[in-house]
Amino acid sequence: ICSGYGCSDHYYESDTLLHSFQVLAKLLESPATQDIICDVGMPVLHRNVRYNCRVIFLNKKILLIRPKTSLANAGNYRELRWFTPWNKARHVEEYFLPRIIQEVTGQETVPFGDAVLATKDTCLGTEICEELWAPNSPHIEMGLDGVEIFTNSSGSHHVLRKAHTRVDLVNSATAKNGGIYVLANQKGCDGDRLYYDGCAMISMNGETVAQGSQFSLDDVEVLVATLDLEDVRSYRAEISSRNLAASKVNPYPRVKVNFALSCSDDVAVPICMPIQWRHHSPEEEISLGPACWLWDYLRRSKQAGFLLPLSGGIDSSATACIVYSMCHQVCLAVKNGNADVLADARRIVNDETYVPENPREFCKRIFTTCYMASENSSQDTCNRAKLLAEQIGSYHINLNIDAAVKAIVGIFSMVTGRTPHFSVYGGSSRENLALQNVQARIRMVLAYLFAQLTLWTRGMPGGLLVLGSANVDESLRGYLTKYDCSSADINPIGGISKTDLKNFIQYCIENFQLTALRSIMSAPPTAELEPLVDGQVAQTDEEDMGMTYAELSIYGKLRKIAKAGPYSMFCKLINMWKEICTPREVASKVKHFFRMYSINRHKMTTLTPSYHAENYSPDDNRFDLRPFLYNTTWSWQFRCIDKQVNAL
Repeated sequence: ICSGYGCSDHYYESDTLLHSFQVLAKLLESPATQDIICDVGMPVLHRNVRYNCRVIFLNKKILLIRPKTSLANAGNYRELRWFTPWNKARHVEEYFLPRIIQEVTGQETVPFGDAVLATKDTCLGTEICEELWAPNSPHIEMGLDGVEIFTNSSGSHHVLRKAHTRVDLVNSATAKNGGIYVLANQKGCDGDRLYYDGCAMISMNGETVAQGSQFSLDDVEVLVATLDLEDVRSYRAEISSRNLAASKVNPYPRVKVNFALSCSDDVAVPICMPIQWRHHSPEEEISLGPACWLWDYLRRSKQAGFLLPLSGGIDSSATACIVYSMCHQVCLAVKNGNADVLADARRIVNDETYVPENPREFCKRIFTTCYMASENSSQDTCNRAKLLAEQIGSYHINLNIDAAVKAIVGIFSMVTGRTPHFSVYGGSSRENLALQNVQARIRMVLAYLFAQLTLWTRGMPGGLLVLGSANVDESLRGYLTKYDCSSADINPIGGISKTDLKNFIQYCIENFQLTALRSIMSAPPTAELEPLVDGQVAQTDEEDMGMTYAELSIYGKLRKIAKAGPYSMFCKLINMWKEICTPREVASKVKHFFRMYSINRHKMTTLTPSYHAENYSPDDNRFDLRPFLYNTTWSWQFRCIDKQVNAL
């Protein structure tokens, strides 16, 4: 149990500390915690310094308060903003308990610091989240000092293809040093862009013996295993390098606990055997992770469902499929007896007798899709959107925005005396872009209007959350209109690449039998904002962007994950693309990307909160901190590239 990272700047408030101790008092008093060594997380102020701590207690007595030594301070995390690491290795001080805890435990002071617990039959140590990922993890020295059981309560968020890293770290910890590692991880949306994906596990001597679910609507999941401590001791006994290091280790202070985890007559109790970890494919992760996040957001926001502008393209269709997957998860949870999910579903649909059994029927109640046609929309995309809506069961609306577009442009013409035209009708690029933007922004305004009043027209209470559907690559490139349908309440695919979304669509065709997605998959991505040519779409995304989605993913990973500026990216790509591009062509592509990225970076400041799924996300809020006003000529950097091209 832990208070999680989601409190953020609320950690500065004394109320957060007070309420944490109040909850701790409830846990200490609860009959459910009796005869169990409990390890809970909370902020603790010690000598006017705030620490992120584990509070370990047994039978209404606090045994140890163990402060965190390595803080998470990269990517999405800013732990050093709120906490100070405990830098006194193997040092313990007295902590004076507040009165509300003294009244429960009868203790005035308890040990506070870097120590371990010695029970009658074993020795336990605790790690906290980031410490497992640190190069000098505490479990290394603890294990050498005879600690046999390690606990870790984590706040580790979901990223596509990340789960195996966490599993490998835990198994590696016990493979080299022996021991039992018990990892618990937070579950659900904690009030922001991250989804904490569970994956609780128990490992012994390098092998997984118990695996929790990664994606689930259950708020609580209990993972248990029966293991033999003698297996740890015999495993360690033959690792001579470990034993040599152990003979020289600086010992930890031990808190003696008059309690045993084992019984004297447990010889016949069956022990758990190693299992093979079952990993989800990336397509399954997209289907399940954002779906669970959406459900958490919907039930906690107390809204009545979602509205999605459904264009008939891959991105909005993928978003619709994620909502449909959420409906599947809700029906499955109710079928499995989850009373909390049932109560939430009844409140959302405003029916105390309702039982969600059919995903399509539940989707009809909580999901509205809307195709917003213009004179530049093709019949193909209209038909694709309508067919997909029928197959997932959403309440579907068809409307036309031409009257609103003409009215807005008419106001401009009346005021200025000038009428803008599309480039195919002789207009300039400025006119062409402005006319596209008007259409896009009107769609955003209509989306919010229908989200607020659609249920009213149907005689139903409540409003709808508007879903956005701009993918991570488009956001990085800035290929979106500021304040168009990319502006929404939340965006479940904003951290997912176009390539992964295509694979997810294929997964949905096979897994949910959504045949409407076949034609969506085969159609070229298009914004449909410019006039049709002979009734057919002439505008395509990749031609508009001047780069492919595959190239965009590569640029994104090099820019963020590889920390490459224009020159470094050029140097890496001349080798990666040496079979397909000359150095001069690579230079041209890199310059074009950085020029477009920097021109459009300001759009990230208003980007709809998106599910964080990729480590190259351009999210400006806290993950990818960059200027939004650039010198878009990149004169020095581009000169360095040109010099290198000439040399090559």
